[in-house]
Amino acid sequence: MASLRTSSGIDSRFAAYVDRLGPVLGHADRSAPFRAYCTGLILPGERKSVEPMAARVAPGRVGAAHQSLHHFVAKAAWDDAVVLGAVCALVLPALLERGPVRAWIIDDTGMPKKGRHSVGVARQYCGQSGKQDNCQVAVSLSIATDHASLPIAFRLYLPDVWAADAERRARAGIPGDVVFQTKPAIALDQIRAAVEAGVPPGVVLMDAGYGNDTDLRDGVSASGLTYVAGVQSSLTVWPPGVKPLSPKPWSGKGRPPKLLRRAPGHGPVAVKALAESLAPGEWRPVTWREGTNAPLASRFAAVRVRPAHRDYWRNEPRAEEWLLIEWPESEEKPTRYWLSTLPEATPLDALVETAKLRWRIERDYLEVKQELGLGHYEGRGWRGFHHHATLCIAAYGFLIRERAAIPPSGPTPAGRLQATELPQGFRPRGATAPP
Repeated sequence: MASLRTSSGIDSRFAAYVDRLGPVLGHADRSAPFRAYCTGLILPGERKSVEPMAARVAPGRVGAAHQSLHHFVAKAAWDDAVVLGAVCALVLPALLERGPVRAWIIDDTGMPKKGRHSVGVARQYCGQSGKQDNCQVAVSLSIATDHASLPIAFRLYLPDVWAADAERRARAGIPGDVVFQTKPAIALDQIRAAVEAGVPPGVVLMDAGYGNDTDLRDGVSASGLTYVAGVQSSLTVWPPGVKPLSPKPWSGKGRPPKLLRRAPGHGPVAVKALAESLAPGEWRPVTWREGTNAPLASRFAAVRVRPAHRDYWRNEPRAEEWLLIEWPESEEKPTRYWLSTLPEATPLDALVETAKLRWRIERDYLEVKQELGLGHYEGRGWRGFHHHATLCIAAYGFLIRERAAIPPSGPTPAGRLQATELPQGFRPRGATAPP
């Protein structure tokens, strides 16, 4: 369907890439629209919704191409998880050529939307606009090496007002087994699925929106993975060398007490208070990587603590883990906190470098949104939303493979997919002027 001009062999490599993914779509007749859709996502263009992409990949037959692409993304019953698994299997060897998987990164991204009919749209915090906004929010899991990262799972967060509304569910085609889940619960499902699929393990990284969730941290540990989890300043821990009191002595009557205790003057403290109580000698300057203009550095401290969340319902104290704190010299108060189950012998520099590796997810979102049009899908249904996101990630996987083939000191890859000119006078629906 796509009309392309050869550019340094990139079109033949792209064709081979999509041909290897085609068999997982379930039917042979889906291979052509799959290639065309991914081509439309990679080609230059301000808008990556179905109609403008149809005009780019098939300028001589825009109407037929539009119908084909729309059916493929909004109606066809192929499995997103299977396609993402195939993308991971195809891209992972290229990632591993430059180094091992270092981290699994949990995050979410918001996509502003007008109206109220697009699936999952609600007034909620939107990272793209940095405020409460009318938007859709999706949770993702990415794998990261020192050189690149790839999303391997992507799921829409369905607010409770949507999950409980039968009429809206029916209109958007939300599957019956999809119920309300918090974002940390969605992330934990993604992690468990990745473990079961045999994805090479890494340290699980998350910001405080996820790290403050004790069930998520416990679930990561139960899956056999370590984590570096951002936490809020109000989270409570037992200071170094302190732990809950043992159960009360048995009086000889009733059942013997089994629960841990707190007492006046013997309790957990907020991580902010603990940070501010540390001696000046506990703090060290650490540089974790080169920035665009200068090395990235700050001041950090790390101490061994025990998380205290509801441990009065436990009969054994939680295990010790690291509390990592960032307090730049220029700030009046500490700015960031992390809990980590990395080994006790982990040096401070390594703790900091691992925690800061989470920045890679920002590049994923930036490129998949700005270059590949993640937020441009105009359909309203559950299936179309996830199909479009999966196809954006598949296209992104190709770009990662292209970059991985270039040595670290090599030049920027030459060439890109190119399309023929748009039909004369073509104007996408809703446009105020011809492109």
